[in-house]
Amino acid sequence: MTGSNHRVQYSRQVFLVLAWIYAICVVIQTLIAGMAVFNNYAFWEYHTTFAIWFQFIPILMLILAFSGQLSKKIRWEVVVLFLLIVPLQYVSVHVPIIGAIHPVTPLILFWLILLIIKQTTRAGKKTNK
Repeated sequence: MTGSNHRVQYSRQVFLVLAWIYAICVVIQTLIAGMAVFNNYAFWEYHTTFAIWFQFIPILMLILAFSGQLSKKIRWEVVVLFLLIVPLQYVSVHVPIIGAIHPVTPLILFWLILLIIKQTTRAGKKTNK
């Protein structure tokens, strides 16, 4: 296996690890919001703080998508992840008319990250054959 193939495989593996971390973070973030709504309002602070820790994972994933030679489709899906979590989520919190989008976005994020994981895993199996 050449150095280039090693780089591609390593990039894809790290990409998948980050994708799974991102998926888990979306679940945790949603759980924290639920705890704030149904248990204790103080959890809202954790909800807003926790997002800061994982909101930029898609940028790292995008870099790895290029070095891992993943498809343009996957790259664009990663861009959408970033656009959904950073600008849209922050705007939906501060602009009341689109605030109803805020709790729907995690559903889309979770579906999209699982789709990305599936596509990346499938792409890795094709290259290993």
